[in-house]
Amino acid sequence: MKANQGQITRALDSLPADIRLYLLYGPDEASSLALAKRAERTLGADAERIDLSSSSLKEDPARLSDEAQSLSLFGDKRSIRIHPATEDSVPAITALLEAGRTENPVIAIAGALKPSSALLKIALAHPAVMACPSYVMEGRDAEAVAVNIAREFGLRLPADVARLIATAAGYDRAIMAQEIDKLALYLDAAPERPVEATAEALAEIGASVNDSALSRLVDAVMGGRSDAAAGALERLGEDGITGIPVLRAMMKRLALVAEIRSEVEAGTSPEAAVERRGKAVFFKEKPALVRDVSRWPADKISAAMALMVKAERGVKSAGSAGDIMADHDIIRTARGAARFR
Repeated sequence: MKANQGQITRALDSLPADIRLYLLYGPDEASSLALAKRAERTLGADAERIDLSSSSLKEDPARLSDEAQSLSLFGDKRSIRIHPATEDSVPAITALLEAGRTENPVIAIAGALKPSSALLKIALAHPAVMACPSYVMEGRDAEAVAVNIAREFGLRLPADVARLIATAAGYDRAIMAQEIDKLALYLDAAPERPVEATAEALAEIGASVNDSALSRLVDAVMGGRSDAAAGALERLGEDGITGIPVLRAMMKRLALVAEIRSEVEAGTSPEAAVERRGKAVFFKEKPALVRDVSRWPADKISAAMALMVKAERGVKSAGSAGDIMADHDIIRTARGAARFR
């Protein structure tokens, strides 16, 4: 059966016995992985996780139901993860749903699935399966997610702070959760003692848009400083931030620059066009945005956005050197921007 984000979140926080399989799918794989981690938190730090691939299940379809029915050697809780879940896993999932009582939840993580997908059809039709799609978040959707995540940590997020966190994270749910966790620890917040977060506290822990490595990368690329962009990419990689969240941060800035550039070409000054955004633009970010709007021609903005979209498709393609190629395209964009500095 199909579940929305609220339903799947509540289920993963309790893991009801009548649900055997959770199918987390859609183009935003980072969000699917973040949802999967909720189940692991529910089971506890001592729980055992069994990782299976679709190719191994194709060779041995009975293994999935065997693992789901097996008890841990020491009596600890267990979960089974299939990643990535493809059509090759369908016979094993069918066997799981036809088996007797199972002890351990199965979490299958897939990318975008077509309506004709056999895996998706089974998941939507069976009452013992919860299937939830994750889509790329934008704007207010991401801010609302940040507010909901913060509530679980005992934080109340004003709209401006939620916007800063969402933008700094490139609208990546997992990264937002990491930043909110850090902020909650800094403010000593907890569900039983809620605290209101402030932009000042966010800046102090280095999670604000202006101080984040993502923001420094975007600023370097848009400013045509390829060496600085390479350094920012390296630091992000050391923190485990690569690929899609980086590309989305770039696309967010490019989309904003394109929107404002159209006003400039209609006769508005860059400064006035940026000021019209008010609090939607972090005040420390405004000078760089004025610079970008002044320097980037409309056709170059469109070309850079197309390159970022292509790079994201590459990251999502199985068997590709996606993250490496994404870094290459980002540096390529920075070098192109240097020509019209």
